[in-house]
Amino acid sequence: MSTKNRARAQMILSAAAFGTIPLFVRALALTSSEIALYRAVIATILIGICLLFSREKAPLSEIKKELPLLLFSGVAIGFNWILLFEAYRYTTVSEATLCYYFAPIIVTLACTVLFHETLKLRQVVCFVMSTLGVILIVAVGEGGATQNRTLGIVMGLGAALLYASVVLINKFIKNVSGIQRTFYQFLAAAVVLLPYVALADGFHLEHLAWNGWVNLLILGIFHTGITYFLYFSSLKELPGQEASVLSYIDPLVAIVISVAALGESITLMQILGGVLVIGFALWNELGE
Repeated sequence: MSTKNRARAQMILSAAAFGTIPLFVRALALTSSEIALYRAVIATILIGICLLFSREKAPLSEIKKELPLLLFSGVAIGFNWILLFEAYRYTTVSEATLCYYFAPIIVTLACTVLFHETLKLRQVVCFVMSTLGVILIVAVGEGGATQNRTLGIVMGLGAALLYASVVLINKFIKNVSGIQRTFYQFLAAAVVLLPYVALADGFHLEHLAWNGWVNLLILGIFHTGITYFLYFSSLKELPGQEASVLSYIDPLVAIVISVAALGESITLMQILGGVLVIGFALWNELGE
């Protein structure tokens, strides 16, 4: 297999794996903050081992200037996970995921302010149509405008905002490679989430049954450590546009999981809303 085909396969596998995360989160009898903490800890250990045995080092002396950005983005990642996992619990996986993929549009708007980028007509169209897609997803769900569903949607959009902030912070980080960056970000997430969990709901690992431990280890080892390693390895070999296209396998798999595995409903208008959100967000990333 050629290097490019191997990278393409790694990207497809990682994107598909990300889409199955809700299935394992829903099966865990732990708080969202606990799941996020254990995910960060397991991933930090795994990626640290990879860095230890690879030629790629991550010395603090070389990244001192960018360490605050790495730490701040790590905190954003941790709370991004918490909001997204909570969104899965309060509303359907489809609605939470589609709201979450509003993040690229947020990034585009923020770039006009932070980097003084000119907002093109195409980007305005993408923003308007993606926003319309979110409105369709929110307004016509079969669950109605219940308090829990509304809270779940707000959390999904909040997670999108935090993810967008991570993307924007990473634009300022110039001298740290992808895998090193991920290591420090996950480490920061673990350090911040540890006291947060202790003060909020406490730790409940002792209440996990054997299948709960299996789900937690799969989520930490496979979905975070291994999958992020595959994702960043593939980014080195693939053109940016191709990587963007393949990454949208994630929400498509999540929607299939929502309907086929979890038995959640999705209306025709919500499907149309999802097409608008994903389609115009993708067009926004790919350009003309």
